[in-house]
Amino acid sequence: MEIFFPDRKKVDVAAGSFVIHTDQSIVHGGDGTAPEPFDVFLASIGACVGVYVLGFCQARSIDTRDVRIEERPEYEDGVLKRVVLELQVPDDFPRKYVPALQAAAEKCAVKRAFNAKPLIEIKVA
Repeated sequence: MEIFFPDRKKVDVAAGSFVIHTDQSIVHGGDGTAPEPFDVFLASIGACVGVYVLGFCQARSIDTRDVRIEERPEYEDGVLKRVVLELQVPDDFPRKYVPALQAAAEKCAVKRAFNAKPLIEIKVA
């Protein structure tokens, strides 16, 4: 990935053939034209869990129109301390699959990477 600085508080990330646009909110001196980088980080957790939930349901022909994931970050003194992802399923969701659905969601690669606490090195070249 390569990171570019197109204008003011905007930071773009080239990820393969895609570009992920970020900006700071107006409150933080940006133009508010894209999510802030930390929001993209949080979104990646929810999207990753969503991929596993979607795959689980599709493999069992379970309709996902009324399946939702509510993500709630929790902070202490301005620092992220916990992220709760609540899988919301409709009343007609097969109850026998609820534990397996949660187990599938737990396999999220972003969650596993976060739990592994990888070292992030910053170097100046």
